[in-house]
Amino acid sequence: MQNIRNIAIIAHVDHGKTTLVDALLRQSKTHLNKDVVNQEMIMDSNELERERGITIFSKNASVEYNGTKINIIDTPGHADFGGEVERVLNMADGCLLLIDAKEGPMPQTRFVLKKALEMGHKIIVVVNKIDKTGADPKRALESTFELFLELGAHSAGSGQAGDFFNFPVIYASGRDGKAGLEPDLSKMKDINPIFDAIVSHIPSPIASQDKPLQMLVTSIAPDDFKGRIAIGRIYNGSIKSGQEIAHINRTGEQKKCKITSLMTFIGLARVEAEEINAGDIVAVAGIENVTIGETIADPENPEALPLINIDEPTVKMTFMANNSPFAGKEGEFSTTRQIRDRLFKELETDVSLKVEENDKNQWTVSGRGELHLAILIERLRREGFEFQVSRPQVITREINGKMLTPYEKIFVEAPELYQGVIMQKMGERKAELKEMRINGLPAQLGNIVFLEFIIPTRGLFGYKNEFLTDTKGLGIMNTVFFQYLPDPGNWKERNHGSLVSTDTGPTNIYGLTNVQDRGVLFFGAAVEIYEGQVVGQNARSNDIRVNVCKEKALSNMRSKGDGGIEYFKTPKTMGLEDALEYIGDDELVEVTPKNIRIRKMHLKEVDAKRAEREALGVKFDY
Repeated sequence: MQNIRNIAIIAHVDHGKTTLVDALLRQSKTHLNKDVVNQEMIMDSNELERERGITIFSKNASVEYNGTKINIIDTPGHADFGGEVERVLNMADGCLLLIDAKEGPMPQTRFVLKKALEMGHKIIVVVNKIDKTGADPKRALESTFELFLELGAHSAGSGQAGDFFNFPVIYASGRDGKAGLEPDLSKMKDINPIFDAIVSHIPSPIASQDKPLQMLVTSIAPDDFKGRIAIGRIYNGSIKSGQEIAHINRTGEQKKCKITSLMTFIGLARVEAEEINAGDIVAVAGIENVTIGETIADPENPEALPLINIDEPTVKMTFMANNSPFAGKEGEFSTTRQIRDRLFKELETDVSLKVEENDKNQWTVSGRGELHLAILIERLRREGFEFQVSRPQVITREINGKMLTPYEKIFVEAPELYQGVIMQKMGERKAELKEMRINGLPAQLGNIVFLEFIIPTRGLFGYKNEFLTDTKGLGIMNTVFFQYLPDPGNWKERNHGSLVSTDTGPTNIYGLTNVQDRGVLFFGAAVEIYEGQVVGQNARSNDIRVNVCKEKALSNMRSKGDGGIEYFKTPKTMGLEDALEYIGDDELVEVTPKNIRIRKMHLKEVDAKRAEREALGVKFDY
């Protein structure tokens, strides 16, 4: 059996996972396709990943080092993509835990490390970015050790108490492609110390080639020619191209299939193979309707592997076909059938997503957080879909006869100057302060305050942009799921209303100028809008219907002030996440490939008032 190591790269967002993997691929002299060899962030091939600078989808790669095949799995670092993290860790036998030498362990570091320890994985700590200004590798390592203690590493998994604390430590600069046993960049030559640590400390896969075939499907990749490709690890036995196998689905039903294509990973590419043995990561085609968490087994002795346990979603939104006056004008796919098929197709590759259909041709889509759902919406609009979504809502649970709501642990890092406003806003959102500390920095930077809160998930809705404004863009906020607790109640509704258009047509600078003092506008001149569309935020708590299409009446009379200069304030551009955070319960976000619009559910004012009165139980005589 081939000498194999299966290693997952885990870390907080932006701690350098993908950059380090790029260095490992390049220095291992792995053959790379010409379209990626000269690009940065090789593993982040998705357009959204490149734009946001985060890993959203897990990737597989493989390198050869001194006769050992090392399968590398790059995992997402954000907790909203925990479904990806949990399932790919099933393929690994150990993990590289990346820690930023300046920031130390962060909230998502806690999340991914906890998952790895629960699985009993051997951990190699890589203190990355030692060349970063303000880096303190010693402090980062001390904080990491404290995190291991806090997570109860001594009792995690099946290892002995000392196994988890005696973790090897490597210092590195992923950007420079260098690593070493000491935090001194000048003494580092290349990335090989990481390869050496993997071979020395990560165990070989526990597998038997003599036992009947067992393979766990951990991800699905679509292929226009080969169909659905199931990717996973062979736990026992071997698999050959063209052989007959048993497909065991999530309900335990068995079906015999024939492998039409068998592939292994070399670099980033999937390469055809005749036979692959236990312990390796493979990709197979030919199994219809295969999905994540299912088992590919020997047809004569079929035995299912344990299903992957995934944390439940905490946030939901309603998706529906677009019915605005501009419906069907900007999207290629806009029918209920097209939207339905695409949403249910997503379930094949995203195990942490749930989709439920109601009798109104609408779909309740549940995910791990606002970002998780926002990424899905953005992907759909880039694929040419046109639809509408409602305001995000938390998913409550009944536990022991009590209705509970999800809570988050929130970690804030900001200049001490903004501590007061942060604590005030957190208090208004039912947050409870758990910890506060202040780190002194050079005089010109002031002090940095670190705050830790427990807050209902609902309390975070709409706060991200407000937080950035309050901290002048200098604050950092991270969250991770905490647990389900009783809802505190007495929620304060948003303290602003909307400016709603009374007309359909292009916006006019005259109408905009007349309205701009009432709040913050979202549009400039010559933008096509419709009646009932939200064109701005009212400075007060109520909604106001305004005419931003109004033109100045022509007259042969001149009055004092004619010809004077009128100033138009720069409008606020509302992106997708801005819109999702902004909308109220009676508003929707219209999503198309070309535009993001905010609208009222009831476009006409008379319909909105009727719905409001009906909700209050007022009956009408017609």
